[in-house]
Amino acid sequence: MKFTPSLLNRFVLFKIPSAYISGVRVSGVYEDRIVVSVQHRWINQNPFKSMYWATQGMASELATGVLMMKSIQATGKKISMLVVGQSGVFIKKAKGKIVFECKENDIIQSAIKKAIVSEEAQILVLSSRGKDESGDVVSEFEYQWSIKVKKT
Repeated sequence: MKFTPSLLNRFVLFKIPSAYISGVRVSGVYEDRIVVSVQHRWINQNPFKSMYWATQGMASELATGVLMMKSIQATGKKISMLVVGQSGVFIKKAKGKIVFECKENDIIQSAIKKAIVSEEAQILVLSSRGKDESGDVVSEFEYQWSIKVKKT
């Protein structure tokens, strides 16, 4: 798969429809980071007039997962990936456009190399912060990913 925002958003539509319906979109694909955005709207609101926490979670996980998928594809190896843990903190009401970014490509590259050499599962922790239009952090998430080279 080519990693462009439009192709990734089509992937989200068909593979993670709840995220797509909630407005989660990949907005930037770079060599070492992924940017995902979501606009606060009626479909993703909570009773407190801000964005529902689960929508923020979908956007933040997508940022970490796409960066991982991109790095895995570059190896040419078949490597499975799975979220095995997650935590999040909410700092400010999420209103307007919220942008999540994962830029921990070095952690991913290191874990992939270890998984290929050792042929054992590796656990890595990736983070993604959500910022509002004024640049204030509204939420921070950490995901524990497990990766393992598939045996052929």
